[in-house]
Amino acid sequence: MSKSLNKVILIGNLGADPEVRSTSNGSRVATLSLATSRQWKGNDGQRQEKTQWHRVICWNNARGQQLADVAERYCKKGEKVYVEGEIEYRTWQDKEGQTRYSTEINCRELILLGGRGGSDDDAGGSSWSGSRSGGSTRSAAGSGAKKEESFDDFPEALDAEDDDLPF
Repeated sequence: MSKSLNKVILIGNLGADPEVRSTSNGSRVATLSLATSRQWKGNDGQRQEKTQWHRVICWNNARGQQLADVAERYCKKGEKVYVEGEIEYRTWQDKEGQTRYSTEINCRELILLGGRGGSDDDAGGSSWSGSRSGGSTRSAAGSGAKKEESFDDFPEALDAEDDDLPF
């Protein structure tokens, strides 16, 4: 079987508000600047951090996908988002005739995770995805309000000796 997969999943913070434009055929497209960071301790014991910047492209199109509109309306600088999509590499000639290269994430699903910076206080969010078969879907993932979990309705621990197990 010669199956292949091009899938990217990123969770990070937006470095700027989305840049939204329209193409010559009328499709709207939003470009997101997404930062992901990793942290580690160096050989000297000092905390190190490296941030990677990703260019994420969100499209509206004739099949009903409205990710560009969602990004424009709801995404703001500093917010944490989940992006799922695929990597695309582009090359082009600039005005001076130089060959330029770009790596982009073509967004298929965008989930607003809430909160800013490294805060996980707003765990709720909303999800939008654009499927190839058409239609955008939106599902609320929660209101962001934390609630206390109660374990009062759990039964007391069972005594294993009282169980009649058939084996």
